[in-house]
Amino acid sequence: MATARLVHLKAALHRRRWASSPPPPSELLRLPNIVVRSFSTTMSPPSKAIVYDEQGSPDAVCKVRELPPVPIKDNDVASGCWLLQLIPPTLIGLKNVGVYPVRPPVPAIGGYEGVGEVHSVGPAVKGLGPGDWVIPSPPSSGTWQTYVVKEESVWHRIDKSTPMEYAATITVNPLTALRMLEDFVDLKSGDAVVQNGATSIVGQCIVQIARVRGIHSINIIRDRAGSDEVKQKLKELGADEVFTESQLDVKNVKSLLADIPEPALGFNCVGGNAASLVLKFLKHGGTMVTYGGMSKKPITVSTSSFIFKDLSLRGFWLQKWMSSEKARECRDMIDYLLSLTRSGELKYEYDLFISVFPSPFASLFEKAKMHECG
Repeated sequence: MATARLVHLKAALHRRRWASSPPPPSELLRLPNIVVRSFSTTMSPPSKAIVYDEQGSPDAVCKVRELPPVPIKDNDVASGCWLLQLIPPTLIGLKNVGVYPVRPPVPAIGGYEGVGEVHSVGPAVKGLGPGDWVIPSPPSSGTWQTYVVKEESVWHRIDKSTPMEYAATITVNPLTALRMLEDFVDLKSGDAVVQNGATSIVGQCIVQIARVRGIHSINIIRDRAGSDEVKQKLKELGADEVFTESQLDVKNVKSLLADIPEPALGFNCVGGNAASLVLKFLKHGGTMVTYGGMSKKPITVSTSSFIFKDLSLRGFWLQKWMSSEKARECRDMIDYLLSLTRSGELKYEYDLFISVFPSPFASLFEKAKMHECG
């Protein structure tokens, strides 16, 4: 099962060090109160950031830099002491930074998601105050720094009763799952969807949001050791059926569905044969939405799938969606998703790193001392 990698930046505010193992997450997530410092000027505190000047492997191109204070204008909000940061899976796998289709100009500060605490605000700011928890919405680059100053309109205040690990990761994967369930087919309770990559964070969210809405989910996973355990975990999340790819090497996959109706909507994040298996399940006139290509293999569609089944192939990219007029709805959807996390209806696994960060970020986060702000 895929997990979200998170860096807890506030747990060590008092420079706590553990001789053996750290306290459990439940203790770490009980945050101490912070006294917001008062400044006689309208400048932010100095900041430390993880910056890259060129594309390349993060351990080679990412550096820690001191950033000078910046003016806090009338409508600005300074979010300081980022509570929890997401380390994207692409960087965990030592992929290159700065090569995504949408990239900031270099030199650039890393980071895209995260949850922070308001440090100070400009005199014209009315909707936020020191101590509020905020996320950038829509998400924006540059969160890997101790203080971020942006206009009030950039920030979205969230309920502090929200588990912070979900607040830090809600705006990409869960939102992708929600939009794909709503944007392509008018699904009703009792309908069904099919997906590959079911163990990904998006896949886990699709299973759970579909369950909340009474929609059946058919899930395809890779053949691998421990697949029975993976199947069980997905079913505990609400999956109706989970099949390995080899189980679907049959002439009529629909015979495996029992009382589940043929799905009208499918999701593909793998490509290759895994995408073909999604197509095999779809009903006449069904739609497959591709939002990833982990296998780096092309999607192959038979002529009969187009002529006799009238299938449609679509694509989804959250970045493009957020740049459209629909992005205005983004914050309401985030609040809806966060309400599901608070009720326990939406959850996914995450790795929480406190004093020992995953390579190649260990030295960077330690040098930046981003966990010692406040």
